[in-house]
Amino acid sequence: MRNRNFAGTPVGAVGLGCMGMSWAYAESERDDNASVALIREALDLGVTFLDTAQPYGDGHNETLVGRALAGRRDEAVLATKTGLVVTDVATMKIARRATPEHVKASAEDSLRRLGTDVIDLYYLHRVDPAVPLADTWGAMAGLVAAGKVRRLGLSEVSVAQAAEAHAIHPVAAVQSELSLWTRDAMGAPGGIAGTVPGDAPAGAGGPGDVVSWCAANGAAFVPYSPLGRGFLTGTVTSADFEATDFRGGNPRFQEEALRANLRIVDVVRAVAERHGVTPAQVAIAWTLAQGDHVLPIPGTKKARYLRDNAAAADLDLTPADLAELDAVPAAVGGRY
Repeated sequence: MRNRNFAGTPVGAVGLGCMGMSWAYAESERDDNASVALIREALDLGVTFLDTAQPYGDGHNETLVGRALAGRRDEAVLATKTGLVVTDVATMKIARRATPEHVKASAEDSLRRLGTDVIDLYYLHRVDPAVPLADTWGAMAGLVAAGKVRRLGLSEVSVAQAAEAHAIHPVAAVQSELSLWTRDAMGAPGGIAGTVPGDAPAGAGGPGDVVSWCAANGAAFVPYSPLGRGFLTGTVTSADFEATDFRGGNPRFQEEALRANLRIVDVVRAVAERHGVTPAQVAIAWTLAQGDHVLPIPGTKKARYLRDNAAAADLDLTPADLAELDAVPAAVGGRY
C-alpha cells in the first residue's frame, strides 16, 4: 500500500476505523475474535493508522483494539478520543463532557484499556459548549507535556475552532465526516456540522473549508465514514436494518431518501466499472484525491472488505473521473 505522512511518520494511506466492531451497527455481526484477527491483518497489509474512542461500546472498542495490538503496538499509529461519554448503552445515547478534569481522567482510562503507555493521537471528540475550548485544549496539551499523548486532534469542528486551538497547541489532525454524499468539511453549503445523535443542529452555515485549513496549517484531515456508512458501496438498497443498527433511524437511510440517494451510487458504480474496481474503492479514492494530507479511515468487520478498502490506496482517478464524481447530486436527508 502507498504511504502518506502523519506528523513525520509514514502511515498507510488508508486507515481503519474500528467503531463498527463494537458500536452503532448490526449487533448480530459482532465477533470480537474475528475483529482482533482483522486488526492484525490490517497491520500486515500496511493499514497502520487505527482509530477508536471511549464511547464506542462504552470502552469495549478500546479494549478490543488494545487486545489486537498486544505485542504489535509499535506497528500502529493509534488514535482515540475524549469529550463524549455514553449515558445509555442500550439506546446509544451520548453526551458532551470536556472539562479539564474529565479530559485527564478519560486519558488514563483509555491508556489502561488500550494497554499502552502513550496515545499517538488524542482527539477532542466534540467541543463541549459548556466548557471554553481553551480550557479543554489546554488540559489536552498538558497530557502531551506529561508524555501520555504524542499529538492532538479535533473532531467535527469549524475552521474558527481549529484556528483557536492551533494558536494554543498545534493541531495535528482534524477528523470529520467526508464522503461523496457528505461534503460539509469542504465548505459545502447547508451542512450540519458538529452534531452527534440527539444534539441540536449546529446551524446551516457549516464549518467552513476545514480540509483546506488543514492543508495550510500542516495538519492531517481524517475523513470518517468515507463510504457513507456503507451506502456508497452499492450494497445498501433498502431501509431494513436491525434494531441495533443506528442507520435505521438515520434520515438518509429512510426509504424515500434512500431511493433518491441511489443516484449517487449509480455514478460511483459507473466510474468503478470503467476501472474494473469496486464502488467502495472509488469512494475511498475520491477522498484521497482531496489532498496528500487526507487519511480516510473506512470501517469494516469483514476481512474481504478490509482488503478491498486497502487496495483503494493504489487507485488513481482521472481528472474526468473526479469531475464526474464531484458533480453528483447532494444527498437527500440529514446526517443525523
